Amino acid sequence: MYLLLAGLIMLLSWLVSNRLKNKFELYSKLQLQNGMSGAEIAEKMLADHGITDVKVISTPGQLTDHYNPMDKTVNLSEAVYNQRNAAAAAVAAHECGHAVQHATAYSWLEMRSKLVPILSVTSNYVQWILIGGILLIKTFPALLLMGIIIFAATTVFSIITLPVEYDASNRALAWLENKNMLTNEEQAGAKDALKWAARTYVVAAIGSIATLLYYVMIYMNRR
Repeated sequence: MYLLLAGLIMLLSWLVSNRLKNKFELYSKLQLQNGMSGAEIAEKMLADHGITDVKVISTPGQLTDHYNPMDKTVNLSEAVYNQRNAAAAAVAAHECGHAVQHATAYSWLEMRSKLVPILSVTSNYVQWILIGGILLIKTFPALLLMGIIIFAATTVFSIITLPVEYDASNRALAWLENKNMLTNEEQAGAKDALKWAARTYVVAAIGSIATLLYYVMIYMNRR
């Protein structure tokens, strides 16, 4: 049953990711009438929120957009940074939404940030601990329990990520609309793109919860 569930989750993840890719390709063709690039939109959103200590920089690759609270930078992929379309506007404003969360001490973001140092250390070892725990389930069940506890932290991280991402998108869309940055068609495209981006985090959280329950079931049935 776990293999069936894992297969369904993988299929769902592929479908959502593929749909997201198609949406961004579609809205990348919807050029902004205001002529602003993703970088310019990001800088204006930060300025409108009174944030002066965050830099907007370009980062290599695709889908590498993120906000780094450590050095206070909004990192936009090259396409988003330079292009002037609805998809770029959505991504740029979303990442600035995280910067606004940081500036206003958004509680869910602070909770997630506290887990990052822990996960950066444990993520490289948790799978090996879980595998070892399954192999030694009869003689050393505590090893699997240790792996479950560590993996539970990654599951909590996935769950906490949901309100963080949805809130960042809501802040982005509200600002884009309130400041009349986009036309109605462009606003609808930005909203649709961010909706599908958020769903990738939902699928990831579901997958993490299902995997955690699987390991818990193994531990509970060890005898």
